[in-house]
Amino acid sequence: MMKRQFLLAVMMTAALGMSAQKAMNPPAGGKAISDELIGIFFEDISSAADGGLYAELVQNGSFEFSPAERDGWGPGTAWKAIRPGHSLGYMVPRMDNGLNQNNPTYMRLHIERVKEYYDYKGWKGFGLQNDGFDGFSVKAGAKYDFSAFFRNVDNDTKQVRVVLVEPQMGWGKDPKLLAEATIDITNKAWKKYEAVLTPSEESKKAVLQILVLNQGEMDIDMVSLMPEDTYKGHGMRKDLAQALADLHPKFMRFPGGCVVHGGGDGFWDTYRWKTTVGPKEQRRGLKNTWGYHQSMGLGYYEYFQFCEDLNMEPLPILPCGVSCQGTNGGWGMRDQAQDVVPMSEMDEWVNEALDLIEWANGDVNTKWGKVRAEAGHPRPFGLKYLGIGNEERISPEFIERFKYMYERITKAHPEIVIVGTAGPGSHPGNRDFEAGWKLADDLGMPILDEHYYEPRDYFLKSRQYDKYPRDRKTKVYLGEYAAKDKKLIDALAEGLYLLHVERNGDVVAMTSYAPLFARKNATNWNPDLIYFDNERPFLTCSYYIQQMFGQSSGNYFYGDCVTFEGDAAGVQQPVENSAYGQSVVLNTKTRQLFVKICNASADGKKATIDLSRFKGMKKMMTKTVLSGQANDENNFETQPISPKSETIKTQKKMKLDLAPYSFVMLQVAL
Repeated sequence: MMKRQFLLAVMMTAALGMSAQKAMNPPAGGKAISDELIGIFFEDISSAADGGLYAELVQNGSFEFSPAERDGWGPGTAWKAIRPGHSLGYMVPRMDNGLNQNNPTYMRLHIERVKEYYDYKGWKGFGLQNDGFDGFSVKAGAKYDFSAFFRNVDNDTKQVRVVLVEPQMGWGKDPKLLAEATIDITNKAWKKYEAVLTPSEESKKAVLQILVLNQGEMDIDMVSLMPEDTYKGHGMRKDLAQALADLHPKFMRFPGGCVVHGGGDGFWDTYRWKTTVGPKEQRRGLKNTWGYHQSMGLGYYEYFQFCEDLNMEPLPILPCGVSCQGTNGGWGMRDQAQDVVPMSEMDEWVNEALDLIEWANGDVNTKWGKVRAEAGHPRPFGLKYLGIGNEERISPEFIERFKYMYERITKAHPEIVIVGTAGPGSHPGNRDFEAGWKLADDLGMPILDEHYYEPRDYFLKSRQYDKYPRDRKTKVYLGEYAAKDKKLIDALAEGLYLLHVERNGDVVAMTSYAPLFARKNATNWNPDLIYFDNERPFLTCSYYIQQMFGQSSGNYFYGDCVTFEGDAAGVQQPVENSAYGQSVVLNTKTRQLFVKICNASADGKKATIDLSRFKGMKKMMTKTVLSGQANDENNFETQPISPKSETIKTQKKMKLDLAPYSFVMLQVAL
């Protein structure tokens, strides 16, 4: 126990910026705070993964869509049969002798006639067309890697023509050919075939066609079309990944959210990380809590790789044997019994966590470390944080199972920082909140995850963390929060609240806005931080607030460097019910000083800034301003709000006029 307490103390001290600083000594008057305050929370909601961050262009490439996931869905969802040149044939979904047990469904093509019935300019064959996610957006000269598993049912070699085309409107019009490749299918057993397609011109509405040019029968499964130009070559869509990189996040929580523990469907639909780390064709797709299909092309391996690419700490969340509070219509039914795993079966869930730690951190000679190495990453990922549970009701059943997992994981791995949960609606007085914090205090838990979504007035007026005990061992992770709209005034309310969080950065260790992504025309939740379509991301006002806080992370807070005209002496804004506030943060490692000031009111404000205690400031500083009208909003049609930066002369003492509805950040090197 002493060893564990020592290790946790060392790790939490480092997280709070209290370790010995070699770069510079902070001047007097500061308070050590967390330098991991701003992170991101990725949940596969609103098509954030398939059709979003995961760059795969084909939808339902495994033919595993099912009416159990959505009424009217099936193996042929997102596909259609095509027969140019009056070719004849039909397709039948089958599950006998499939590719593997995780992907049993495939499509059998029966090709009856491929000879051109009349002059159709060479277009012939019977096959399939995939429209992707509202069409494929492809660029001229870019390379796209096609792959699929084929099986030749009869003895004759099958010639398959793979094409990217842009359909043309009107009867009898040929599609516009963008790229093509031809593959000869000879194997009578499943075999993966590959080709590279290079479009001759750009298209925003391309489709993929797979045409068999010979009579007979052929099976097809696991169809993929992936752009070669992805973020750092690891399969993430570049523009969306870059939008996240530009936030400068310190960690990423994943894969959810209610996605973690089966949402409203029960334990059969629980996310199991082990089925997401092997070869893509062996991963088990899953019904998504939010009403669609997860291919698991973006799985735990990709999550960890993405964290490494963005220099973020991975924070995976595992279920703890208790269902989501929404199961069986349980939303809002506080005292409905939860579905739970029998205690006699809880070792399975403990081992799920222990094996994940071994997979992430183990040597290549360990069982799960070898699996990671075989996937292409022999070096350990260096997992530090592990979340257990996601905003479940803190019932007696939850407490019993959480304790069981917590005690066994920490005994086996005292170096891992366990993140618990305070339930939904994490405000003082809430029954789950109080029970969650009591459990955290009883266990000496390192970090507890709080969630709340509130109207903007809450973030404008509340200063929840001023009232938290300063001697508590357990730190706060504000894992999900947002104002309930996406106007500029909502973003400023969140910014004002984050100034309050920075002031309490000795209590709050981490925060992450939620949800992160939402696809146009496939949005399950509003608001979101980043909206997108096939062409580009659309960045909200809240995104830019998060970006400025991510850019200005530090490990010391100073509350008395900025004063506002009209305030009483000694008042350190923001206080309750004020619509303006400030924070000064020093990063002793990078030798950067940041001043952030928010005015979320309709009136201008005057601020006085005194940075005299900070020695060695460079002659010039950067001033960044986000401002507009209270109801301004970035959307798919217009993007009126974005930060504007300029270089100004550094002054130790200066006056600053704050426009109504504005956020200002000053950055200077020391």
